[in-house]
Amino acid sequence: MKNNKIAILSVMLCFFAMGFVDLVGIASNYVKQDFGLSDSFANTLTGLVFFWFLLFSVPTGMLMNKIGRKNTVLVSLAVTVAALLLPLFGNTLPIMIVSFCLLGIGNAVMQTSLNPLVTCVLKGGNMASTLTFGQFIKAIASFMAPIIAGWGATAAIPTFGYDWRILFVIYFVIGALATSILWGTSIEEEKAEAASQSVGKQFAECFKLLAKPIVLLSFLGIMCHVGIDVGTNTTAPKILMERLGWTLEQAGFATSLYFIFRTIGCFTGSMLLRALKTRTFFIISVVMMALSMLGLYFGTSQWMLYAAIALVGYGNSNIFSMCFATALEAEPQKQNEVSGLMIMGLFGGTLFPILMGIASDAMGQAGAVLVMAVGVAYLFTYIRKL
Repeated sequence: MKNNKIAILSVMLCFFAMGFVDLVGIASNYVKQDFGLSDSFANTLTGLVFFWFLLFSVPTGMLMNKIGRKNTVLVSLAVTVAALLLPLFGNTLPIMIVSFCLLGIGNAVMQTSLNPLVTCVLKGGNMASTLTFGQFIKAIASFMAPIIAGWGATAAIPTFGYDWRILFVIYFVIGALATSILWGTSIEEEKAEAASQSVGKQFAECFKLLAKPIVLLSFLGIMCHVGIDVGTNTTAPKILMERLGWTLEQAGFATSLYFIFRTIGCFTGSMLLRALKTRTFFIISVVMMALSMLGLYFGTSQWMLYAAIALVGYGNSNIFSMCFATALEAEPQKQNEVSGLMIMGLFGGTLFPILMGIASDAMGQAGAVLVMAVGVAYLFTYIRKL
């Protein structure tokens, strides 16, 4: 029992480390300000982080078959810690680009391997509810990032002075702690059936799963979820700056507000998903997101924009868990492969910001909101498959 509690603690601390990737939203705004970048270029930097999900998610599923889920998570933590350490050597654009890339690679490997590792630690129970609680822990790291960055940019910190990059120092320390605890924790895993297959056959078997409608539609649902997530994370401060004339330090709270309500959504969702049908809760979530898109598009006052950000934060908080769990439960014997495919869907975090950047350069932040609204419209079509 004691060992199991330590295993749960180590896995949940890894979920916190998983949230480090969301610092790219506020970080891209500071990088844009530091180097005088355009919206489209700054959003491309954010998208660059999630580009690696397209390349690394499926190979990570196969890596888990070979070295196990725990060891794969350790690899991801090592890459993440390196990404957080790099910006401390200088505030230059090339360094920030490499850091963002490593953060994306580490997170792609972590998200693919950590979610299946949960099934080894917490046997049985409601999969969607358990994953949602992990997302709650992840969301704590996400909403803390803008607060820490804003504090660093406005407060004189010994050794660092006024520097938003203190965020990287704090998260580096936590990431190193998560790595050491997981390294020393014993977690029992079952041997994967596909471990003895050739790489080519594993690739073929993995992508063949996309022929199953529920797997494909869940994949697209996750693309939309993360596109809206990263899009709001990046665009919310810009909307407040455009509509209300605020500075970045003032508007940065919008990102924290989004993640505060995402955190609340994950925490309450882990309980509500045990009481409500997944389909019912999914409908409630998507309706909230649709109302938020209207508020972000038409809103011109602080209270309306804050309400819209809160709605999309809560509504989007459980979409990932419901889509992910639906796909895993549809193919219980292929969880590593399904996990790789679902996490590859996080490539939506690259696609959406690029399209939003182009749209916002053309017609202001309302254009970015329209791109996110397309993702919300797709999620309405997913309801009938639940």
